[in-house]
Order: sequence, then structure tokens, then C-alpha cells
Amino acid sequence: MPREVRDVVFVDGVRTPFGKAGGMYAHTRADDLVIRCIRELLRRNPQLPPDRVEEVAIAATTQTGDQGLTIGRTAALLAGLPKTVPGFAIDRMCAGAMTAVTSVAGGIAMGAYDVAIAGGVEHMGRHPMGEGVDPNPRILAEKLVDPSALIMGATAENLHDRLPGITKARADAFALASQVKTAKAYANGKLQPDLVPVAVRDPEAGWGLAVVDEAPRETSLEKLATLKTPFRPHGRVTAGNAAGLNDGATASVVAAEDVARELGLPVAMRLVSYGFVGVEPEVMGVGPIPATEKALRLAGLGIDDIGLFELNEAFAVQVLAFLDHFGIDADDPRVNPWGGAIAIGHPLASSGVRLMTQLARQFAEHPEVRYGLTAMCIGIGMGGSVIWENPAWTGPAQQGDEN
Repeated sequence: MPREVRDVVFVDGVRTPFGKAGGMYAHTRADDLVIRCIRELLRRNPQLPPDRVEEVAIAATTQTGDQGLTIGRTAALLAGLPKTVPGFAIDRMCAGAMTAVTSVAGGIAMGAYDVAIAGGVEHMGRHPMGEGVDPNPRILAEKLVDPSALIMGATAENLHDRLPGITKARADAFALASQVKTAKAYANGKLQPDLVPVAVRDPEAGWGLAVVDEAPRETSLEKLATLKTPFRPHGRVTAGNAAGLNDGATASVVAAEDVARELGLPVAMRLVSYGFVGVEPEVMGVGPIPATEKALRLAGLGIDDIGLFELNEAFAVQVLAFLDHFGIDADDPRVNPWGGAIAIGHPLASSGVRLMTQLARQFAEHPEVRYGLTAMCIGIGMGGSVIWENPAWTGPAQQGDEN
């Protein structure tokens, strides 16, 4: 029997302030970070009955310790959702939360359920990337990948090699701009509405409250130029033009559009299409390029139709490669208007929902923009891209539109 595919919407998203790995969350459990986000979503959306949540998908790259035990299910229980609400854990490295959203969106579109919570968490202070991993020796012995493919910073250096026009000076300039835009966004109150305060404990200082990201810093091109290149002597990737190691969590409500409107939930964004692709693991930073081309093709759109971009800044070179490929200036105001991961931080599996939450806020401020894009590179040679439509769009009908 044919099924009617339903429109899927992003209702709301929140995140904890992102901490430096082992910084302000050194004595806070990873699962407590994502539980805090789920509870905040329920508090902010009282019109959503907890028993209408039918799935909880939570991503973590390192699924062990307080990030293990099928964290989607345990976080649902600990957040106070009914015991009838199932959950699962998901891993696509940096795109974990992005994949959590697209996974539940598929279930909603086909009618398997109406409302779901999707997000991610990474406590890189407790669980460094690669902890407990045992790569099959054939991966290297049979030369399926170059050894550098297992070191993300080395893949960024490889990308610099492939694209010599992206110099260290360009990467540093992009990194500085990210810091400046994030500082301005904080000063203008843009980021604070979706930050969930988290109680934190220090054995010596006692209890405190995390209310802002820990990573942003003041810097200059002169300071950035002096930083060491840890992945290669005389390289181009530094701690200044790459995202740091971070702790943090995100969560979002995703629903069928008709159900969201029935319940009186906000409709922040409408899902249009998405694409995940594989690329050479040695240059994983190019992943967002073919992923975006795939998502655009599925949507019947071109890059010029995209009015806002939220690109994950794992490394400056990776974002610059994307922009150069599509002919977009690095200082284009459509790109990461409030800064990105170089300033804010990148707690791996949680970052996808941060991109979506910021895009949703920007949609509300820009009714003239119809389509936006969230994209990121993914470890071991992948890329992910999701295209969203602004429900507040008030612009003229485009060619081919029915209305």
C-alpha cells in the first residue's frame, strides 16, 4: 500500500555551553549534559506532552563509560520521559547529531512516529577521540587508507597540500574572523537564548554555573602566525585555525509538520533534503562538497538558492575548500554569521544540532531567506549536508512554485 511522505520540521534546539576538554565539565558526567538539554526542551515546550515523544536518538563518537549503555535510552529515562519512550545511540563521528536528526526524520516522514528528540554529546576530556579503538590492521597493511587518515589534523594538512591556494595566512584570517563574529554574536545576545545553564563542580572552588562557551578567545593575526603546527613541521594547521577539543551536548525536537501545528509547537525549519557521502579518508575535509552537491541535486536546487550557510569549522582549510569550490567569498555574510567551531568549540557528535539551532535562529531573523544549509566534514572520509527551508519566508514565489 503506497505511503504518503510527511513533511518533517525542526521544532526547537538547545545546547549546553561548550567547554574545553577537561575544563569546566571535568567533574560533570557526559550523560548529565545531554539529560540537561532534554529537560530544557521539555521545559521550553510545555505544549509537548512527554508521552508524545516516541523516540530519542543521541549520538556519541566514543560510546563507553558515561557515553555508553545505549545513551539515547538511558538519557530518556533519566530526563524524566515516560518509560514507554524508546531510545538508541548512534555514531557517525563528527556528524553524529546530524545523523540522529536525519535518522528520526526518516521515521517521521514514513509515519513510524510523530515526534522525536535527537542530539549528541561528547566529553572529550573524559573520552579522548580514539579511546579504546582497535583499528583492523588490514586497513593500513593492505593500504586501504594512508596512516594519516586516522589523524584528523594530518588530513587537514593533506588538504592544504591538495589545495596550495589555501595558505596558512588565509586559514588564520578565516579563524580570526570566526572569533570576531562569535564575540559580536555574544555581545548582541544572539547565542544565549539556546544555551542551557549547567551546574558544575570543582573540588577546590565548589559549585558554579556554566552559562557561556569556554573556548572563545581574543587573538590577532600576529598571534595566530606564531602558533606551532603540531601535525607537521612547518605545516599550516594550528590550534588557532582549527576547532579545539571540547565537551558539550545538544538536543532538538523533530516532528511531522502537521503534528507540530496540531500541538501548537513552533516550526523553526522544514527539512528539504540531505546527503551523506564518502571521500578519500586522507582528505576527509572535502566531504561537505560532494555531500552538498548530492543534497542540492535531490532538492532540485543550486548553490545560489542557499541564503544562509552553517558550516562546521573543524579546520579552517576545510571550510575554505568548500567556499572556493562553490565560488563563495570567505567573508560572505551568509556564511557562519555568528562564528563557528573554531571559536565556539566542536564536541564531535554534538555539533550537528548546534549548526541547526543557529540556522533556525537566523531564519527567524531573515524572512527574505528561503533556504539554508548545514554541512560538516566527517572522520574516516565522509561528509554530510542538510538543506532546510525557512517557514517564515516571505519572498516572491520562485519559478516552478505552485503558490
